[in-house]
Amino acid sequence: MQQENHEIDDRLFRNAMGSFSTGVTVITTKVTEEIYGMTANAFMSVSLNPKLVAISIGENAKMHQHIKVSKQFAINMLSTNQQNESKQFAGQIGAKSNITFASFKSLPILEDAIAVVTCELHSEYIVGDHTIFIGKVTGVKMNQGDPLLFSQGKYRELKELERE
Repeated sequence: MQQENHEIDDRLFRNAMGSFSTGVTVITTKVTEEIYGMTANAFMSVSLNPKLVAISIGENAKMHQHIKVSKQFAINMLSTNQQNESKQFAGQIGAKSNITFASFKSLPILEDAIAVVTCELHSEYIVGDHTIFIGKVTGVKMNQGDPLLFSQGKYRELKELERE
């Protein structure tokens, strides 16, 4: 019996995963008074009791080492008016704009985010070329606004569907 090649093209896989619409977050942390941030959409709630969340960070991302050192992080869920922040922390804007950070639970946060979740590192799991960091929630802060979404390589906004 001949073995079929089940190799999946990287681009096809990325495009398929990009078809899943997600919110946009900026993960922030602080190491020896230096603030670091990274745009990410690999975020999810894990548990209500205890309150745990997960983020997935590539092993080559600078943020990977920063979280391992600081052992804490904040997840800033971006609003529709924070597309530039998303692009800056994704390295898509050449000239760095001046971002002002607030402080919440001893972590740097983006003040206009629609929600912020601060975490202490609970555990970590190496999975493929990423590490899944599980955070124990230490604080939650909310603001008014609509979420910034990302799907199929583009930023999106919510639109309410009309009911018939």
